[in-house]
Amino acid sequence: MTAGSGKPPGWKQGLALVSLALSLLLWLNGLVDSLNRPSVGQALNLRQLELAVEAAPALPPALQPLLGSPPPLQALDQALATSLQRQAEAGVPAPAALRLERALLLQRLDRPAEAQGLLQGLARPSPGAEASPEQRLAAALLGSDRVPALARWNGQSSLLARWSCEALAGPPGQACAGLSAPQRALARLLAVTLLPGLLLLLGVLLLLRELWLWRSGRAPAATPLQGPPLSGLDAVLLIAGGFVVVGELLTPLLITPVLGGLLDQLAIRSPLREGLTVLLLYLALMAGPLLILRQQLRGLGPAPQAGWLQFRWRPLGSSWQRALRAVLMVLPAVSLVGWLQGLLWGDPGGSNPLLELVLRSQSALALACFGITAMVLAPLFEETLFRGVLLPVVGRAFGPLWGVLVSALVFAVAHLSLGELPPLLMLGLGLGWLRWNGGRLSSCVLMHGLWNGLTFANLLILGG
Repeated sequence: MTAGSGKPPGWKQGLALVSLALSLLLWLNGLVDSLNRPSVGQALNLRQLELAVEAAPALPPALQPLLGSPPPLQALDQALATSLQRQAEAGVPAPAALRLERALLLQRLDRPAEAQGLLQGLARPSPGAEASPEQRLAAALLGSDRVPALARWNGQSSLLARWSCEALAGPPGQACAGLSAPQRALARLLAVTLLPGLLLLLGVLLLLRELWLWRSGRAPAATPLQGPPLSGLDAVLLIAGGFVVVGELLTPLLITPVLGGLLDQLAIRSPLREGLTVLLLYLALMAGPLLILRQQLRGLGPAPQAGWLQFRWRPLGSSWQRALRAVLMVLPAVSLVGWLQGLLWGDPGGSNPLLELVLRSQSALALACFGITAMVLAPLFEETLFRGVLLPVVGRAFGPLWGVLVSALVFAVAHLSLGELPPLLMLGLGLGWLRWNGGRLSSCVLMHGLWNGLTFANLLILGG
C-alpha cells in the first residue's frame, strides 16, 4: 500500500496494531532485562589496567603520566576488588581466573594473608566436580611442591600466565621469560589510549568547522530527501512486524533448534560454534524483514535513479570520505554522552553479548564470523530499514528533522540496552544527519561499518 492510494484494508491495520503492541511489549521487556545483563565495560577496564601493568617496564619516563594515578598495580587491585565485591553482592560466582589474578596481585603487593585466604577458597574442590586449572594452580601455590608443568599454564591473559609462572618458578628468570612482553603490551596500550584521543581531537576540530560553516551560511544545502513512497502503516509493518516480531521473536524460536542440530551433526564445537551461530542467526533474522520490504517495493512502479533506497555507491571514494568524516564528528558527541551517563548513572550494565564474545574469543575463525556480522551484515541490514525506509517515510510526513530523530530513537531502542541507549541515540542522529545531508544510503552503511569496526578493533587489541 503506497502513500496516498486510499484507505488500507482493515486486516492490514489490525496486523499493524498487533505488531506494534507486541514490539512495544518485547522492547520494554528487553530494556528492563538489560539491567540484569553484565557490562563489558568492567572487563574492558580490567584489560586496560592489565596492559598498563605489563607495559610499565617499557614505558618511557615522559609517558609515565599515561598510566595515571594511582600506580598500575594499585589501580588494578582496586578494580579487581570492586569487581569481586559487585559480583558477591549480586550473588554471582566470581570467575576463578579473576580470583586467582587478585591473589597473585596481593602477593606482589606484600599482602600474603589476604592472598592466602583467596587461594584457600579457590583451591577448595567442588563436590563431584573435576578440579579446574585455576583450582589446581591455587593448590600448587599453597603447597610446598611447585609443579613444573603448571609453570606454563595458559591463563586467561598474558599477565595472569606470567604471574602464575613466576609464583611457581620462583624469582623471574629464564623459565618465565617468554611470557613477558612489555614492548608489545605498550604498543597495545598506546593503541587503545593515544589513538582514540587523537581521533577524538580530530573529530572536535571537524565538528567545530562544520558548525562554523553552518553559522556563516557556507554549509552546502541538504539534498532533497528521497525514499520509497511507503505509508506510515507500511513502515510499522516493516519495523514492528518484520524486524521485531518476525526477526527478533519468531526467527530465533524456529531457527535456533535447527541450527543447533546442524552444528551437532557437523561436529562443530566451541569457539567456532558460537561464531557460526551468531552469523547464521543474523542472516536468518535479516531474511523475513527484507522479504517484506521487497514485497512492499514491488508495487511502487518504476524506481528513481539509484533505486528507492538511494544506495548510490558510486563514486565509492566519495562515500568513504563522507562516512569517515561523519564517524570522526559523531565521536565527540557519543563520548560526551557516555561520560555524562557515567557521572549520573554509573555503569548500568546491559552490554551487547557479542562484545563479550569478541573480547574473550581466541579463535580466528570465530572472530571472522563476529566481524562479518558486526561490520558487514548489521550495517547493511539496519541502515536499509532505519535510514533507507523509516527516515524518509517519517521525513515526508513530518519533516526531515523528525525523520532523523525518530529513526535514531527506534534504532537505539532496537538494540535493547538501557545502558547503551544514550550513546546509540547519538550515533543514530549522526547516521540520520549523514543520510539527510548527503542523500546516500551507502555513506550510512560505511559509517556504521566503520563505527563497529573501531569497536571491534578495540576489543581485539584488549583481548590480545
